[in-house]
Amino acid sequence: MARPFGNEVRIFPNKFVFSRALHYLCPSVMATIIYPSPIFGPVRSRRLGISLGINLLPNDGKWCSFDCIYCECGLNGERRPKAPLPTRDEVAAALESQLQHMKDEGQHPDVLTFAGNGEPTLHPDFPAIVDDTVRLRDRFCPEARISVLSNSTQIHRPEIRAALLRTDNPIMKLDTVDANYIRKVDRPQGRYDVDCIIRHLTEMSPGVIIQTMFMAGEGVDNTDDSYVLPWIEALKSIRPRQVMIYTVERETPVPGLEKAAPEILDGIAEKVRQAGFDCSVSY
Repeated sequence: MARPFGNEVRIFPNKFVFSRALHYLCPSVMATIIYPSPIFGPVRSRRLGISLGINLLPNDGKWCSFDCIYCECGLNGERRPKAPLPTRDEVAAALESQLQHMKDEGQHPDVLTFAGNGEPTLHPDFPAIVDDTVRLRDRFCPEARISVLSNSTQIHRPEIRAALLRTDNPIMKLDTVDANYIRKVDRPQGRYDVDCIIRHLTEMSPGVIIQTMFMAGEGVDNTDDSYVLPWIEALKSIRPRQVMIYTVERETPVPGLEKAAPEILDGIAEKVRQAGFDCSVSY
């Protein structure tokens, strides 16, 4: 039986507030995280600053079109949700309440981030929820940016691409262009054609941001030139405004995955910059 594993740190100006998140230890998996829904945080993001999370997925499990072996939320089969998706009205009401509270307390998020227990663009009301979020951001914290962390699997749908481009930071995953690696590591839960993904990402240029996980470990190392150089050629086709590269930070549900060394990440970042793109690195 799952049991609580720890606390999530919520960051506010001049104080730290510890709130109970749903962290679990199961006999068959490493420590993983299930986030509250529909709003969680704010938390400190390695890449985005002080982030207020918007989780459009159920609050008791994971719902995702990938089943990544490095996912901090665990594997899909071990995190099956029973709770429903939050409705559009529930998301808007919870976000308005939290933003009002933060404003009353003099707290200012850097970013409102669609993230959480899976793929946010799977929510049937995703485009409308984006519009609600833009409206509430403009009302309560117009200086904050809106970001989406997405695995890119739904961008074949024009309405999803359009909604993503109404946000400030559509951060789209492209871990590699190698189909075998994608099947082994990202493990799409349906049809996935990386060439189609690249084509649709190109249609989102120049506003799109590409996010790529690099890691080490037996059979999962995607840091050498056989992976990096074809990926950079894809970047040249996509023409993103920014590239974010990062590596594993927490325990992973599949053992044996290792952080890519800082010097390796720096070397990849330099190749990206030489190709003409802004590139940030999270170690």
